[in-house]
Amino acid sequence: MTDVTATPCAVRRIRPSDTARMRAMRIEMLADTPLAFLETLAEAAARPHAEFAARVARVSAGDEVAQFVAEVDGRFVAHAGGVVSPDEPTLTVVYAVYVTPEHRGSGVLRALLDSVARWSRAAGRPELMLEVVVGNDRAVRAYERLGFVDTGVRVPHPTIPVLTELQMRRAA
Repeated sequence: MTDVTATPCAVRRIRPSDTARMRAMRIEMLADTPLAFLETLAEAAARPHAEFAARVARVSAGDEVAQFVAEVDGRFVAHAGGVVSPDEPTLTVVYAVYVTPEHRGSGVLRALLDSVARWSRAAGRPELMLEVVVGNDRAVRAYERLGFVDTGVRVPHPTIPVLTELQMRRAA
């Protein structure tokens, strides 16, 4: 699917007041795409609200880690995070990218990753990197349309040893 019909959306950094809606989005993300994230649906559902609220508060401010959401008609429809790479201080690692099925191919992903890129540049990190499970060709094509390039680097999936991820990079 291509970004032909842009969906009007508001993209912004999450706020502590978004905790309940962000938790609902996290559950949706894990139910829809369980291999893409580093926790299971059961683990997320069991996480105490206070712990989830602390996580949201931590990523709602500062230059080291951030999470962004896209909102359409008052509903969160997409999410992406960014964190400074522990090995490369000029690199932001993009993580937990998710777009609800009904908004895939609508331009929401571009708007979301553009926000992560602006935040990364403002923090002095001019490059983005993300990892995609090998075989998730739809996601690879979507990221390629947004300027990401396969680096040729392959790494084991952090939680599922039989899977491999490919690394993609682009300028922020």
